[in-house]
Amino acid sequence: MDLQSKFTDDALEKIVEEAAIYMCTCPGQVASEIRALRSLIRYQRECLHRGNQLQTVHQTIAASAAEAHALMETCLERVLEIEGWDTQTFKMPEGLRQVRDRLLDESL
Repeated sequence: MDLQSKFTDDALEKIVEEAAIYMCTCPGQVASEIRALRSLIRYQRECLHRGNQLQTVHQTIAASAAEAHALMETCLERVLEIEGWDTQTFKMPEGLRQVRDRLLDESL
């Protein structure tokens, strides 16, 4: 089972970092969930490779995780588009940075 990915692991890391720095964690949470799904898929593949007796269980988990992965990647793609992220550098748009700055100023 080949996992089709719209985002590299490095891109997901960058999104998580940007989201944390600029206090807009929703895209970062989606990116983190995608990374967790990739980890789950890798684990299930290892179980399948070892020839575990519960092949159907591992196949079911891997297939469902792959479906969820595709759905969440599409979600992240749309969120980044809506928010206006640079999809080459995965930098958060300046407008969101300004919102963060304004919220910080108001809390002081």
